Amino acid sequence: MTEVAKDRERARTATGEQLAVLLHHPAADVLLALLDNPALDEAQLCLLFERKNLPAEVLEEVVRRKPLLKSYRVRRALAFHPRTPRLVSLRLLRDLYLMDLVQIALLPGVSAELKRNAEEQLLARLPQLPLGQKITLARRGPARIAGALLAEGHAQIISIVLDNPYMTEAQILKALSREKLSTAVIPAISHHRKWSITYNIRLALVRHPSAPLATVLAYLPELTVSDVRDLAAPGIVTESLRKYLQAEVQRRTRAIKKGESSRESSDAGSPREQD
Repeated sequence: MTEVAKDRERARTATGEQLAVLLHHPAADVLLALLDNPALDEAQLCLLFERKNLPAEVLEEVVRRKPLLKSYRVRRALAFHPRTPRLVSLRLLRDLYLMDLVQIALLPGVSAELKRNAEEQLLARLPQLPLGQKITLARRGPARIAGALLAEGHAQIISIVLDNPYMTEAQILKALSREKLSTAVIPAISHHRKWSITYNIRLALVRHPSAPLATVLAYLPELTVSDVRDLAAPGIVTESLRKYLQAEVQRRTRAIKKGESSRESSDAGSPREQD
């Protein structure tokens, strides 16, 4: 009998230290035999899943054994393992707790598809979550979740979610693209130490129909004349603001022409250089 065959037989009945050693065995046959061992408990099975090089056939066999999947710890370990079959991982996401989904969505090395599906699960649960869990997500959730919470506009969440380290400019712009927003969202963004100095966000704030006039006037001098001209096109902003923007475009155009004229006069009046 070969050594692997002997180890396979031992794996079915081993206990204590011998069982703990066999958890690190390199042969898939031995690890599969461990699954038949009545002494293998949940903690040891999860310890086995910590092996990133675990053969895929061992993971697939665990999935086939429904009694093993009754344990949340086992399902979680399977969902997190890089060698778990794709469809199994996607199916297991539905059973994960909130912060485990967050961890999947943020972990480096997790496939983009799995991250996206974890985020979809979180987004689907958002409407039913109590405020305390939403605040937790506002602090630590991935960018898409942070953006959705910002768009919800809950007064106790806005300032927290704007400080979320995963929040992105794209998600804030997405929220600002909504015509209807909580009245607290725009002031919070316009006074935020980071987001209030971002050009594209300033431009989006000026475009938003709920932006206070004071905010518009504060940001207007810093917008390019090209962007002010675009904002002054019909249907972009309110008619009263549009007239103000048109006047601003004319004022800047005159200033540019005056500056060019002054430079030309200065050039014309200066003595020519001697050859």
